[in-house]
Formats: sequence, structure tokens, C-alpha cells
Amino acid sequence: MIQKLLAPKIKKLITLATHIGMRYECSFCGYRSRDLAATGLNIPVIQEKHVIGAGRRNARCHFCHSTDRERLVYIYLKYELKLFQDKKLKILHLAPEKNLSVALRKVGFDVYQCGDLFTEGYKYPDYVKNMNVLDIPYADNHFDLIICNHLLEHVPTDLDAMSELLRVLKPNGKAILQVPISKNSETTYEDFSITQPKAREAAFGKFDHVRIYGQDYPERLKSVGFTVERINISEKYKKYGLNKEEDLFIGSK
Repeated sequence: MIQKLLAPKIKKLITLATHIGMRYECSFCGYRSRDLAATGLNIPVIQEKHVIGAGRRNARCHFCHSTDRERLVYIYLKYELKLFQDKKLKILHLAPEKNLSVALRKVGFDVYQCGDLFTEGYKYPDYVKNMNVLDIPYADNHFDLIICNHLLEHVPTDLDAMSELLRVLKPNGKAILQVPISKNSETTYEDFSITQPKAREAAFGKFDHVRIYGQDYPERLKSVGFTVERINISEKYKKYGLNKEEDLFIGSK
């Protein structure tokens, strides 16, 4: 019994010792490594359409398991927005990632509300509220910042979701609106006749995705009223192991 309990811990210690180095530093736990662990699924359509922010890639921290996607948002908030210097903010974080939400909860913002659409078979932390992005239970112009990281690709009526995000965002507020996006497709691909999980995985790269966004994604955001800024900070923060191809899509009104 003792051996069974200790085996995972010993295995992790060996892994950490094996991969220790100075090339990368995790922005969440501080672990320094010579490489990053594999994460994601190797689905043919993801390779075919060169979907950025998806697919099998070396992007996960060996210690805390943070991914490139959540480190990107954290680095932007901490170093570009310098968010942690102003605690008098109201923040909405939808489908919150574990490491990112833990870090933001520690800051002590006036409001830091996490929300997710509860699904049977999944467990959610007690600080996450059951919430539908199509019907956010807050007044107009309520939040200074919204984090919506790889969520919209799950929503059939994504333009309605974008409109709802815009509604609850304050004037001059910011919304981080990340999605997996095809590098070689000009237009977004969606087919609502595809409903079976296996068919959706083959078509969109994951069983619960309903589209693959193309390079027209910013125009979809603009069509509901967002002003969109598209930036890339990966070269500026190389040591944090960000995806060189993943741009940030920052919406404001």
C-alpha cells in the first residue's frame, strides 16, 4: 500500500529531475525546464487546417501542468496590462482554467466571478457559478475585464455569445477572446448538420466543437460591435513557452 501511494510521487520527482533546465520558466509555479511536456490530440483536420492553439504539441509544464494557452493569458494580464496593480476591478472568467483561476483569485480583486455551463459528469470548484455565455446574469456594462479562452468554438450561436459578452463589458473594458484558429483558412468552417461526437472530432478537431475559426474571426467579433486588437507577445516572453503562432484577440467597446 505504501509503495502504491509513493509510486506516483517518486515518478514525478524523477520526471522533474530529468527535465530540469533553464530554457523555460513556468509563469505559475516557477519550475524551470529544458523542455515542455506533450499535450493535446493529434487529429488530422487540425494538421490539415493548421489550427493554432490546438493539436498535439509540447506546451505543458512538467510540474503544475499549465498549458501554453493559459500562460499566454496570464502573461498578458500580468506584464502587458499590469492588471495586478489595480485590485478595484470587476472580472468575469468563463470556463476558467485551473492554474489561471487560482492565481487570479489570490489577487483580491473587487469582483472575480468564474462561470461555466455545468455539464453532467464533470466536477466544478465551489467558486465557479453555473452560467450560460448566452445569458450572463449581470447588468449591462458591468465588467472591466472578461476572459473567454477557447470557449466560443463550443457555442453554435457564437455571434449571440459575442453580443452577450459585449453587453456586460464596460465601455473601455477589455475582453480576451481566444479561439483555436486555422492559419490557412480565410473563412470560418461550420456545418450544423454534423452532430455526432466522432463526426465533430473529425470535422472540427474535438467532439464538442462546432466550428473551426478562420482568419475572418476578428470580423465576426467586429460584426457585433467589438473593436478588436490582434497582437502577438510570444517573442517578447520566450522563456514562458508560449505558442509562437498564437495571437491574442482583445476586444473592447
